[in-house]
Amino acid sequence: MPVALQNILRFIILVLVQVLVLNNIQFLGFINPYIYILFILSLPVKMPRWAALLLAFILGLTIDIFSNTPGMHAFASVLVAFSRNAVIDLFISIDEGNNPTPSFYTFSVGTYVKYVVFMVVIHHFTLFFLEAFSFAHFWLILAKIILSSAITILLILGVQSLNKK
Repeated sequence: MPVALQNILRFIILVLVQVLVLNNIQFLGFINPYIYILFILSLPVKMPRWAALLLAFILGLTIDIFSNTPGMHAFASVLVAFSRNAVIDLFISIDEGNNPTPSFYTFSVGTYVKYVVFMVVIHHFTLFFLEAFSFAHFWLILAKIILSSAITILLILGVQSLNKK
């Protein structure tokens, strides 16, 4: 399947799962997994930054429209897309001419897990502090970040483990 078609399908499926299923599930009243960022994490490594930023903005704006949030997901998604190449360079060196899609198979398992954890924490930290827009309930926000990140990371790793080479 061509990479463009694969990314379009991934976008549609992740948005639908997020909007129709995960946004309606609140664990313990405040834990909400955000699996839609798997789309940004799964973009090809050598994708031009402007394209990744544009796709992340469209993804975040789509989630914002369905979640009735004023740009919070768009901002967090664009920040993740902006940070993505630096985080990938931090954990792995990509050969010239090689353009892998991040996964367990293209990165090692340990490297991919570190990549996912780092990116999910950046996303959730940004999203939840934008949502609260205050440090008044710092410990509650921190608990939300940690618990939602853990659930999101487990979901992303579970989905990725189902993918074949």
